[in-house]
Amino acid sequence: MRKWSFTEAILVLIVCGSLLIEAGALIPPRYDGFVFGGGEEGKGTAAEVVIEAFYDPLCPYSRDSWPPLKKAIKHYRSHGVALIVHPFSLPYHDNAFVASRALHIANNLNSSTTYHLLDLFFKKQERFYNKPTRHLSRAAIVSRIAKFATKALGKSSLSDIESAFEDSNTDYQTRISFKYACSRSVIGTPTFIVNGFQLPDDGSDLDYEKWKKIIDSLLSGNVVD
Repeated sequence: MRKWSFTEAILVLIVCGSLLIEAGALIPPRYDGFVFGGGEEGKGTAAEVVIEAFYDPLCPYSRDSWPPLKKAIKHYRSHGVALIVHPFSLPYHDNAFVASRALHIANNLNSSTTYHLLDLFFKKQERFYNKPTRHLSRAAIVSRIAKFATKALGKSSLSDIESAFEDSNTDYQTRISFKYACSRSVIGTPTFIVNGFQLPDDGSDLDYEKWKKIIDSLLSGNVVD
């Protein structure tokens, strides 16, 4: 995670604060996020070690932190370790909300494709911000991302994806993800919460060996400083 400017930090705090006030006592029908490997989010939280990753699909720092975490989760999944990714659309990342919404749509249509789409966003981020989209309308961006999502869900899914972008429920789900992150004091990406506590280290600096050390310690019953 890069160093934040004072203005950026204040912007996110203001947005988070206003959304939390707006949300009030709002409780979503299910736990937010996408469980790695599929399955219900409730099952993910029942694991011995639960890692929650807050990712912006168009954030380069999220992208860079993903391969070592993915490798660790693949290694430890059978040892009682679960990963839940929460999409967190940073307000200064162009089109991040639309990309996050696409992840929710993929998860709704076929949960086995969610992480494939996340991988694709990380590989092709540059298509969806700055110069390539500077002069595009909101509708054009949604159309471009809907077509991009078919790379994960299949070409025949385009009409379903486009319909889902017209469905207010997917907008609601994406907002809930943002509000949930704010409720956990998340203001940047990547941010990692392990067994309910936020890791103090800069998330983008966590390589595979650091993840292995953290997980091994927790599985051994030790406290991680």
